[in-house]
Amino acid sequence: MKELLKERYQYIFEDALVEEILQIGQYKKIEKGFSMMEVGDPILFMPLVLDGAIKIMKEDKNDKEYLLYYLEVGDSCAMTMTCCMSGKKSNIRAVTESDTQIIMVPVQKMEDWIVKYKSWRAFVFESYDARMNEMLSALDALAFHNMEERLYKFLREKSMVVHHHELEITQHQIANDMNTSRVVISRLIKKLILDKKIETHRNKIKVLEFSPSS
Repeated sequence: MKELLKERYQYIFEDALVEEILQIGQYKKIEKGFSMMEVGDPILFMPLVLDGAIKIMKEDKNDKEYLLYYLEVGDSCAMTMTCCMSGKKSNIRAVTESDTQIIMVPVQKMEDWIVKYKSWRAFVFESYDARMNEMLSALDALAFHNMEERLYKFLREKSMVVHHHELEITQHQIANDMNTSRVVISRLIKKLILDKKIETHRNKIKVLEFSPSS
């Protein structure tokens, strides 16, 4: 854990903060598809992602879920931070998108470190800014892009998160993440296949224009 933390975060945090994280942080290795947090759960820790990715989702008033953003290496969750600072329970759902390694930081340290460490303060504010931009991008896609564009954008972004052009995902899962019906997704996937943007193989979707190095 020590080597991985230093590799991922030493360029962000002071050495003293890295050492304190090592002393109090709890290392977790979590399999893909595990629900780390549900709406209404008490927030006892804040995750620092060492490897893998976490999908952050929110429910609407009809209990339908929609994707807010992904957490990747070097990220933490602005929504979790907000709830931590205000003492509220979770208003999001967090599910591992791939096999993931995290360090869980006790929420009691949040305010202490903002005062004590300049790098932590910058990290918190930058996390807020990054997550806000991602949510604004999602709202822009929802408001101004047609469903076909939104689906292709969703598949490309998912490919970038998992660093692979082939996705193991069902049409039902896509429909849930995009808050639409499987029938709509099925029709749009056929259109993307005809446009030679994707290929499908037994619950796998290959994004043809995606390049992990791009």
